[in-house]
Amino acid sequence: MTWNSRKRITVVLAAALLIPLGQAGAATEPAKRPVFDDVKARTAEFIGWSNTIRLTREQEKTKRQALGSIPAPCCKEHSIATCCCPCNLAKAVWGLANYAIARLGYDAAQTRALTLEWLQATNPAGYSGDSCHRGGCPKRFSANGCGGMNEDAVVF
Repeated sequence: MTWNSRKRITVVLAAALLIPLGQAGAATEPAKRPVFDDVKARTAEFIGWSNTIRLTREQEKTKRQALGSIPAPCCKEHSIATCCCPCNLAKAVWGLANYAIARLGYDAAQTRALTLEWLQATNPAGYSGDSCHRGGCPKRFSANGCGGMNEDAVVF
């Protein structure tokens, strides 16, 4: 192997190793408080956070404290921390809480307030707390529903 070939291989390998580092650095912009301007777009984003942001044991405790006192909008006999099932509304709330705690550094009270603000944005008329028992799972949020169960086909 010639000197030039080894040099080319070294440059290619270095580039291959550095590209992911640059991408990771570019993706680490400061966390911002979510704006609830577009329920459809935010729902997809929050569900994504539910699937990708992993909390530590201590952060999970904060999440349970924050969400444990909020009745689930679709089944008020459960809290939104557990809900009765992983519907799209619950997954969006869980993702928002994950983001608030892990990226914004929110405590339980701040996370609870943010979650209540989000629920108000999804259905300004409010939730009855019994839509799961009345066939509301496949209905859109603004119609007192859960937005369905399939996160790839949220009902709006």
